[in-house]
Amino acid sequence: MPTITEGLVAPATWSDSPKTSADWLARADEVRAILAKDAVARDRANKTPYAEVQLLKDAGLVTLLGPAEFGGGGQDWTTAFKVIRTVARGDGSIGQLLGYHYLWAWAARLVGTDGQIPVVEELYTTNNLFFGGAVNPRNDDLVIVDEGEELLYNGSKTFSTGGKVSDLTILEGVLDGTDTHIFAIVPTDQPGLKFRDDWDNLGQRLTESGSVVIDNVRAPWAVAAGFENKVFQPLTYGTLNVPLIQQIFSNFYLGIAEGALDRAAEYTRTVTRAWPYGGDNKDAATEEFYITAGYGDLQAKLWADEALINAVDQELADILHADRRSLTPEARGEVAVRIAAAKLRVAEDGLEVATKIYELTGARATANSVGLDLAWRNLRTHTLHDPLPYKKKEVGEYVLLGQLPEPSWYT
Repeated sequence: MPTITEGLVAPATWSDSPKTSADWLARADEVRAILAKDAVARDRANKTPYAEVQLLKDAGLVTLLGPAEFGGGGQDWTTAFKVIRTVARGDGSIGQLLGYHYLWAWAARLVGTDGQIPVVEELYTTNNLFFGGAVNPRNDDLVIVDEGEELLYNGSKTFSTGGKVSDLTILEGVLDGTDTHIFAIVPTDQPGLKFRDDWDNLGQRLTESGSVVIDNVRAPWAVAAGFENKVFQPLTYGTLNVPLIQQIFSNFYLGIAEGALDRAAEYTRTVTRAWPYGGDNKDAATEEFYITAGYGDLQAKLWADEALINAVDQELADILHADRRSLTPEARGEVAVRIAAAKLRVAEDGLEVATKIYELTGARATANSVGLDLAWRNLRTHTLHDPLPYKKKEVGEYVLLGQLPEPSWYT
């Protein structure tokens, strides 16, 4: 009997690496199509997504942002955002995994020293390595002990996205006896990282986001991101980690919503029947006024969300690819407000799409075999990451008071 991931096979054409942004987006769309074929079945099976991550590696998408000198795609964040969105259109879980990977792959640029950046980028790019992260700020901090040349990490984290499918894990904790936070990259495959295999949530089930115990994991001081001679070298640029992950959220939310509308529309075209008791009976569901108007309303909202997200993608990418030392707190705050607006808009519209498609597809579309519930479960799960009312508050304070959000673990 075929396995649940048997169809996740790289085409022979992938032996050629994409060159342009358009080529990379076309490659991402090929990945989308492969993932979409059995996304519902794989979600139901809830198996660790080793094959899915290997597909991303085979497609070259894992090293999309890696420097060309190390064999990477050499692309910018505007392309990366659209790639995340495209992959999520086929499978929201895998779109999230890829987005988080891109964030952690960029972490050396966010908080690392000038000397650390090429070391990290060469490591992950030349070896086609995939990142995960154990950095949930609402858990107790990992405790770090300074052992001279090494740092010793201990503790536990929930929502460690990437988990067992990663090659490298980002750890973050507080140096014992201080308030100094330290990020470090460590190999995932080691006895000190013990994944609990307890991710069994409503949605985003293939993100491997369960909890992990960190037991005497060592990292040399040399990989402590942004530290020179054990002293942190802060930059405003280093506070972009949260705005960046929030904009990644917006892109895979949009991809999930777009995928849901695509699947619903195909179902309506091929399966949904016209209502025979309305007094103005139609021959096909696609002639029903309430159905065409419903799809028009939902598509218009997603097009509006796409326009806002694209604009903010470009604003953030311009900052990310500029001189790290040129970013001001004001410019950082301005883009953070726009990111908050994009996220709250697509989260609410995406949830509406994922709910209302049932009104446009009909009662038979509630069959588990159809799987239209997947988009709602995925969006409902991840949009709870942090409360949307606080995003509205950030935008409102900017409008009324000219107040910019202060950097925090969630802004």
